[in-house]
Amino acid sequence: MKTTISQVPQYKEQTVTIGAWLNNKRSSGKIAFLQLRDGTGFMQGVVAKNDVSEEVFQLAKNMTQESSMYITGKIVEDKRSSFGYEMQVSGIELIHEAVDYPITPKEHGTEFLMDHRHLWLRSKRQHAIMKIRNEIIRATYQFFNDNGYVKIDPPILTGASAEGTTELFHTQYFDEEAYLSQSGQLYLEAAAMAFGKVFSFGPTFRAEKSKTRRHLIEFWMIEPEMAFVEHEESLEIQEQYVSFVVQSVLENCKLELNVLERDTSKLEKIKAPFPRISYDDAIELLKEKGFTDIEWGEDFGAPHETAIAENFDMPVFITNYPAEIKAFYMKPVPGRPEVVLCADLIAPEGYGEIIGGSERIDDLALMEERYSQHNLEGEAYNWYLELRKYGSVPHSGFGLGLERTVAWLSGAEHVRETIPFPRLLNRLYP
Repeated sequence: MKTTISQVPQYKEQTVTIGAWLNNKRSSGKIAFLQLRDGTGFMQGVVAKNDVSEEVFQLAKNMTQESSMYITGKIVEDKRSSFGYEMQVSGIELIHEAVDYPITPKEHGTEFLMDHRHLWLRSKRQHAIMKIRNEIIRATYQFFNDNGYVKIDPPILTGASAEGTTELFHTQYFDEEAYLSQSGQLYLEAAAMAFGKVFSFGPTFRAEKSKTRRHLIEFWMIEPEMAFVEHEESLEIQEQYVSFVVQSVLENCKLELNVLERDTSKLEKIKAPFPRISYDDAIELLKEKGFTDIEWGEDFGAPHETAIAENFDMPVFITNYPAEIKAFYMKPVPGRPEVVLCADLIAPEGYGEIIGGSERIDDLALMEERYSQHNLEGEAYNWYLELRKYGSVPHSGFGLGLERTVAWLSGAEHVRETIPFPRLLNRLYP
């Protein structure tokens, strides 16, 4: 019976065959312990000299790291292992012998590992982080599908910036200039006027020359947009979504969280509703914490976000930022036009902002005024303005950064470990 490591609990006391790679091994006299991996998981195979032919035993003892094989044996319970099962090996068929595999079971520097990212992905830690990423993606689709959202795919090549910034990758689109998308949001607003509740999930690009542990040049965003939803309701949707994802990871990635030695007690607390603090109060809190130089009207950096988050053991919404430091499309707070109906969701434990969202301007005259203030005249934005001309409604949306969320839930120190092939300021290889 051919199966996979993840499926072996179904085959207790039965003999199965698994296609696997040798992750590591140790042997002592008459027994060899093979650490096997097959992409679905990791498991130990025990080769006892008295139970196999001399040829199989010598093959097990001499096999090199990352060699591939078909391995056959009986599945038995093993309470000492975190996986709970091991294989009592009866046969091995070598497929390919790997020679001089570069990532040995010793310490390697980060740059060396990044140069060998195509191989580093095979390691137990990287495997666990990628499985958590996959679960976040799976849970995301479940949450939005179950709640009546339609998935819409915005273009990656665009004729204009989503947020009016200069940190864009330019490219030539035949005889005109184009950009790699920073966000699908503007297009999602158009889709929300057609389908009500929509979401996208795709790559976004920022030509931001940042080297912090929270920044990537290419990253993935989940961006819902919702017609007839005002700011307060949007915050409730955000906290329900994040809570759902966290609980899904806790439920479905127990083994991976254990491999990563993640303190799950901190994640178990993550349930809606989340605390909220206004930008005004956040400024005062920071001054009390010793950030005496911060002034009203300035944006928060990583140290500020971390200091604010330390006051809470849950993600916290920072609401109603100054209009001057936020995007042109955000709706002003009634009676306070200098601040907007927006929120950033800050993850605990120093992981920073994972969501940015707002209620969008739905008034044509005000949007035309914002166009003028931000020098957005021209054909590139005409279609976006027309959304306010033809059946405008209150609407809100937000964007969750996948890699920062993976870092938070997995406990990874740097986002470079949270995406299969990270694009960093000085890294385009492999």
